[in-house]
Amino acid sequence: MREPLFTETLQVSIVVRDLDAAMRTHVREYGIGPWAVYEFNPSTVSDMRHRGEPVAWSWQLAIAQVGQVQWELVEPLDDESIYAQFLADHGPGVHHVGVGVAAYDDTLAELAGRGQDVLLGGGYKGLTFAYLATHDDLGAITEIFSGAPGEDQKPDRTYPPSA
Repeated sequence: MREPLFTETLQVSIVVRDLDAAMRTHVREYGIGPWAVYEFNPSTVSDMRHRGEPVAWSWQLAIAQVGQVQWELVEPLDDESIYAQFLADHGPGVHHVGVGVAAYDDTLAELAGRGQDVLLGGGYKGLTFAYLATHDDLGAITEIFSGAPGEDQKPDRTYPPSA
């Protein structure tokens, strides 16, 4: 058996239609929160690409820690992004799993060699991210990061606001 390509599960990401309503439900009904909210768009994400081609998509997301794993809620702010397409095709639900890797660039190279495209990638506040086309063999899209998501990125806002 080979060494694991993924070193830990960092994040479970759920696409939602309304981020604020989803955060309210998580906080009120399940005690999950507080949430750190970030907006991703062409002015905040550098080199945003879908399958290697530049794109100008927008979404907002919120992260809360549940034990050792981040829960991420994502609301598309356009009609074209992979999140908007997911909502159109499947409705709200689990979109991807974020994992840690020993070496970001080596992982990208290995998976590219297998034909697993980067579905979406870019840079955000010092962190590089890539969504990998692993859904056919793993059953879900996998996201990898060049560092820890949310660790060094200051949120645009929090929910509840006093958090």
